[in-house]
Amino acid sequence: MHVHAGIAPSCMPTLDVIWQGQIAGVDTALDTFKAEKAYPMSKLKEILPGMMGRSSKLVHNVKTAIPTYMEMEAFQKAAYSGKVKDLSVYTHELRWVKSPAELKLLRESASIACQALLQTMFHSKTYPYESMLSAKVEYECKMRGAQRMAFNPVVGGGPNASVIHYSRNDQKVKDGDLVLMDIGCELHGYLSDLTRTWPPCGFFSAAQRELYDLILETNKECVKLCRPGTSIRQIHHYSAEKLLHGLKELGILKDSRNIYHSFHQLNPTNIGHYLGMDVHDCHSLGDDQPLKPGVVITIEPGIYIPSFFDGPERFRGIGIRIEDEVLITETGYEVLTGSMPKEVKHIETLLNNFCHGVNRENQNNMIAASIS
Repeated sequence: MHVHAGIAPSCMPTLDVIWQGQIAGVDTALDTFKAEKAYPMSKLKEILPGMMGRSSKLVHNVKTAIPTYMEMEAFQKAAYSGKVKDLSVYTHELRWVKSPAELKLLRESASIACQALLQTMFHSKTYPYESMLSAKVEYECKMRGAQRMAFNPVVGGGPNASVIHYSRNDQKVKDGDLVLMDIGCELHGYLSDLTRTWPPCGFFSAAQRELYDLILETNKECVKLCRPGTSIRQIHHYSAEKLLHGLKELGILKDSRNIYHSFHQLNPTNIGHYLGMDVHDCHSLGDDQPLKPGVVITIEPGIYIPSFFDGPERFRGIGIRIEDEVLITETGYEVLTGSMPKEVKHIETLLNNFCHGVNRENQNNMIAASIS
């Protein structure tokens, strides 16, 4: 017989209720959550050891384990005899393939992030500051229903874009530099994660465009590889070969004994990861798992060339990543972030046409203010 027991806070009003609001108590555990038995937290040390001692197997989340129960003698004995298992082994597998309800939330979360990032892209020509762009994208996400950001936005202008997890977000983006924005938001527990790189000034330079075209082509070809039966590792190997070949053609890398070491410095990241309730979801499953319909992954090729790199000067200080979310379907794939532009001509047209309209509106406002 399985007994589902809950340890719940006492239903008597406490300081916790005054400070944090009403919380679920013993009655709620029984009536709403349908626990067979429920006890207040004050009885934890009295009730839990007996339950653990009578159990043939204990399962807990190693990542969120706390001393409150781990230090109990009953838990220590169970662990010593090999009765304790890690829950994440089971939950990661259950979380890996998404249900229709989960996919609905992931699509909505991706849509919010795309709309927010597009508005931020428009904003960047007038306000080319990392801090303002970070604030703008968070505002736009929350105005569209997101509860919070999935992670601190990465907003790297110029050479800062070559720092993979750049987080300072406090510099001005110099005229002619690119800005890389990696953002995501959370909607009812489900996350989005996408990256775009663009020139706030409105136009890519020749060197920026050459490198961007290589990464964009890699992004698009890797997305096409997403289908049931393949794995993230296989897609990664393909992306690495393509990027290495492209960097050699551009003269950024030259054949030598250290070429693979140099390439790893410019491309130190994996092509993607699983996505769901965590940004790097279901990490215990590994990248060799054959993908199934209902799995969501990211595809995010990037090249990050620091200012001190010993290569062609015109490419130094350029960091570019293009990241999309991809759902594996029965017949192939669906790009959940497909509404966010990534073609050079689309980005340049959007930036220049939109910003021209904004400037004209600002001019009209100034004229109206001077007349009044």
